[in-house]
Amino acid sequence: MPTIVVASPKGGAGKSTTAVLLGTELAHENVPVTLLDCDPNRSLTLWADQADVPRNITVLSDITEADIVRTIKAHDADGQVVIVDLEGVASRLVSRAISQADLVLTPMRATTLDATIGARAIQLIAEEEEALDRRIPHAVVFTMTKAIVSKQHKGIEISLRQQGVDVIDPPLMERAAFSGLFAFGGDLHSMPPMGNMDSARDNARAFAMQVYKRLAGEG
Repeated sequence: MPTIVVASPKGGAGKSTTAVLLGTELAHENVPVTLLDCDPNRSLTLWADQADVPRNITVLSDITEADIVRTIKAHDADGQVVIVDLEGVASRLVSRAISQADLVLTPMRATTLDATIGARAIQLIAEEEEALDRRIPHAVVFTMTKAIVSKQHKGIEISLRQQGVDVIDPPLMERAAFSGLFAFGGDLHSMPPMGNMDSARDNARAFAMQVYKRLAGEG
């Protein structure tokens, strides 16, 4: 089953939030998920330590450059999804993970800085495609977006689409419940209520569905 790599050289772009939301929503739909924490900040591990890890999810920590490919292959079993949360730099570990990906997600905030640095992840994917002589599907997901979309956001999204970059709709909004996951652990269906939980769940579910469609070749 698929390996999804969450990659961006930009720190604070929402990589770990994206990985947790995607993993927990898939697990809530009875899909077994293995989350690989390859970020030195250990965000996924910290999330897992806050409460019992939701059913259908396994979290593996301290994955290094030497064992990333072997670990992915060991858990890439039928009926299971592997989600890799990477460090916020362009490194050999990141390249090796991308080489195993069925889909790469690049989270970015709708700012010129994030878009500029996020473009480096897209370039890194292109380099791996050339080295492997195969296409690696990838998509951008905007994170921490506002209810009212700014002109800057619209301009960046139009530019990406004109360059042929896949942009996932809906974006992940700026929601108290999303950041609250790292304070309480669990998922959006088990954590204490924060903000508009129904809207947060709907947003996460719709995002996860769009990722699933891309894995199924429908994106």
